[in-house]
Amino acid sequence: MGMGATDTLGRVLAAFGAVVAVKPEFEPAADVPNAGVLAALPALLSCGLLSGSGKYFSIPPGYYALPSIFLLLAFMALARVKSLEGLRYCAPGEWGKVLGLDRVPEVRTLREKLRVLTNTGQPEQWSAELCRQWMVADPEATGVFYIDGHVRVYHGAQTNLPRRYVSRQRLCLRGTTDYWVNALDAQPFFVVTKTVDPGLVEVIEQEVVPRLDRDLAQLSRKPDPSTDPLQHRFLLVFDRAGYSPVLFAKMRNKQIACSTYRRRPGADWPAQEFAVEPVTLTNGETVNMELAERGVFLDSGALWVREIRRRTDGGHQTAIVSTDFVSTRNRLAAPMFGRWGQENFFRYMLQHYSLDRLVSYGLEAIPATTRVVNPAHRTIEAAVRKRNGVLTRRRAEFAALSLDQPITSKLVEGWEQKKAALHQQIAQLEDEIVELKARRKITPRHIAVKDLPPEHRFSQLHSASKHFIDTIKMIAYRAETAMVHLLRDVLSQHDDARSLLRAIYCNEADLLPDYANGTLTVRLHHLANRSSDLAVRHLCDELTSTETIFPETNLRLIYELGSDENRADQEV
Repeated sequence: MGMGATDTLGRVLAAFGAVVAVKPEFEPAADVPNAGVLAALPALLSCGLLSGSGKYFSIPPGYYALPSIFLLLAFMALARVKSLEGLRYCAPGEWGKVLGLDRVPEVRTLREKLRVLTNTGQPEQWSAELCRQWMVADPEATGVFYIDGHVRVYHGAQTNLPRRYVSRQRLCLRGTTDYWVNALDAQPFFVVTKTVDPGLVEVIEQEVVPRLDRDLAQLSRKPDPSTDPLQHRFLLVFDRAGYSPVLFAKMRNKQIACSTYRRRPGADWPAQEFAVEPVTLTNGETVNMELAERGVFLDSGALWVREIRRRTDGGHQTAIVSTDFVSTRNRLAAPMFGRWGQENFFRYMLQHYSLDRLVSYGLEAIPATTRVVNPAHRTIEAAVRKRNGVLTRRRAEFAALSLDQPITSKLVEGWEQKKAALHQQIAQLEDEIVELKARRKITPRHIAVKDLPPEHRFSQLHSASKHFIDTIKMIAYRAETAMVHLLRDVLSQHDDARSLLRAIYCNEADLLPDYANGTLTVRLHHLANRSSDLAVRHLCDELTSTETIFPETNLRLIYELGSDENRADQEV
């Protein structure tokens, strides 16, 4: 039955199909490692971890119930178990106590459960349902959306994924591109994965906006253009990759505003135009910025937009453009000049939630109609660039070749030979470039995947399992953020909240079930100092007041911190 399996009767009944799944049953236990992660259970359930799980997923009858699998995956993310394989090095019986089971499934079993969930379930529909719930629960967060791309690098050798530029490594590497749509405070709503990256402009137009239209249908009312032509439904904020006056115009026709950095802003504006204004950033901090604004035409006068510039103390000016004609400029400056919150989200998810970790080693075919760059066109383009570089150097050598020494017949003869050789090379390179450009013109830049030569064909990574795990990580991050807001009420340094939560999740706790009164007491152990203990006591009071019932049981969770005598024993 495996290491740590003590529920002999339950496992035998499950093996013979006598029970659909074993219900959690807690026993008194002391000093359970990582049991502090149970403090996140009310937030996880509030964020929808088990909402719709039975509707969109099912697993065959066995020992482990569906809620136990979902809880285990979420607890692993919060406890910083970086991958499914990381569970090999954790005590299965101790993790089982956290779930009310004799032990958690081994990695092979967990992978099989994950395969069944993603192959027979509907992870994308589940994620979309959760996104709608999050928007309904927090309608104020649906006014501004951050859109940003993240390259998930692939280091495997099973398939040759297309290369794309990774800014954080300054290299072109193989991988997939994830486009994340987040709220103004960087809490994620959904993610769009592209094996073949068509670019941010097309993703916004073809994927993000239709999804937002569906999810916000019951929340937002379309303003009447005849009575208020300047109003918009929501604002999209993205970086220069999405700069497109054509896109701005299309979104404006749909009553959607856009803000991004301006490409080629031109000369600096006079310093006299700038005025100091207070700007409230996404984290609530208020800073003073030197701002100036003008109205400008884009796309040869086809589109009128607002251009707002920020001037730093050193005189550098950063320009943004926006089709939001209602908000004040300091409100428009906040999401654009506070985009570091989105970058911090990616950095935090990479470091603590292993955002780039490969979930499944499976492959699946790419739709045959997907358009990709033609390898023949790419080869010709590279040859043109290479010869243009050589031509530039040869022309520079030809122009720099001069008689700077006393003229003699031998010197003149050598000079003429070098000039002639360079002239011949230049003429040959020019002819080759003309020929290559002619070939490039008749070679299609993009072709369908089905038309790729066999040696250039590739597959995509299994997307269902990745989408499922990404959704679990989004729920875990949202739950952690909700607990951060509770802790910041009593912490003098707000930046310490996430560090304190990480310590709580990995901390030991005592589990004290009381079936007579229908309660499960989670007694957290003391932390490093008394100020942390005060914050934990406040957190325990808030969590207990939610009266959360542990899934599949009738036990109400009670959270408390160990007594002062226990703390004294720990200090000794």
